Amino acid sequence: MRIRRVVTGHDSDGKARVVDDGTVEPITSELMPGSAAYRLWGRDERPTFPDDGAPRGGESWYPPANGSRFMINVIAPGDLTPPPDLDLAAATAELERRMPGALAAMEPGNPGMHTTDSIDYVLIVSGEVTLELDDGEQTVLRAGDVLVQNGTRHAWRNHSAEPCTIVGIAVGADRG
Repeated sequence: MRIRRVVTGHDSDGKARVVDDGTVEPITSELMPGSAAYRLWGRDERPTFPDDGAPRGGESWYPPANGSRFMINVIAPGDLTPPPDLDLAAATAELERRMPGALAAMEPGNPGMHTTDSIDYVLIVSGEVTLELDDGEQTVLRAGDVLVQNGTRHAWRNHSAEPCTIVGIAVGADRG
């Protein structure tokens, strides 16, 4: 999939300008064969305008309180089983470099299950995916469905034969 990102900002006179127009490369890993993540935008603080449209912070994969992330994820069908000959340590280190902190949110022994301190607005663009919550509760979501994910423990499972593409915006929140 080719993702084009256009970013606006303000010049020194406060006029709106396109400041960036280019493609976003997917993040892939043999740890999750057939899946891809596109980090479209992120910042770690509440925005103030006018600004120049340059990226601000956003180093960790998930946002801190007052931060945000904008992403597209392609979830491959079936169980995401790495190849048996994969160097797990090297693949894990590479994924951590490209998606800092994402693996730390995952539960050991329960692949894909994770919890983030964010409210996530999710749109299913194509395919279908099953949202799994605590105690195995499952909800199937299809193209055109939206999900408001309120910081709950969850996993995405694609039981279909086709990839599923989701668009998500995560807004960092505090957990009490």
